[in-house]
Amino acid sequence: MPAPDYNTRGCTFGAGMTKVNLPRFSLSALCLTLLLAASAVHADTRGRVVSVHDGDTLTVLIDHRQVRVRLTDIDAPELRQLFGTRSRQSLSDLCFGKTAALDVRGQDRYKRTLAQVTCAGTDANAEQVRRGYAWTFVRYARPGSPLLALENEARTAHRGLWRDSAPVAPWDWRRAIRESSRASYFRAGS
Repeated sequence: MPAPDYNTRGCTFGAGMTKVNLPRFSLSALCLTLLLAASAVHADTRGRVVSVHDGDTLTVLIDHRQVRVRLTDIDAPELRQLFGTRSRQSLSDLCFGKTAALDVRGQDRYKRTLAQVTCAGTDANAEQVRRGYAWTFVRYARPGSPLLALENEARTAHRGLWRDSAPVAPWDWRRAIRESSRASYFRAGS
């Protein structure tokens, strides 16, 4: 019987623990097992909503740790934008103090957890769009997403931000703010 092929780098398991050389197949199996276990934990996570930042971001307490969560596939008005505080109040009414189930999809560049959020049995992402307090974030939503139909329904019924004759999408509002800030910076430097 041939000798097992050992990983020459080995693994160190913590301070004061010895280095252990494992056969490559065992190390691969261990990594795969840990990866699958971690995925299962993060795929359906539950916690209590302890804060609502705006219409698409909230904080969930999970195992005594606060996790900032960005609702996927939607974009709500910024707080300083028209309908921003109403959008936050809508998400608060849906989720604050309730148990939230998170279908985690990843993490954004601000280190927020990206998730489909269900609070007390209600899909918060879809409900924000249905109520007219968020747009479908077409940049990230799947083509043919059911959120598009909910947005169209809210627009037709003039719900939420669709009461405004010319609502400004949050991505356009943020770009206008950035351009304005950039322009004033260059004017001040002249």
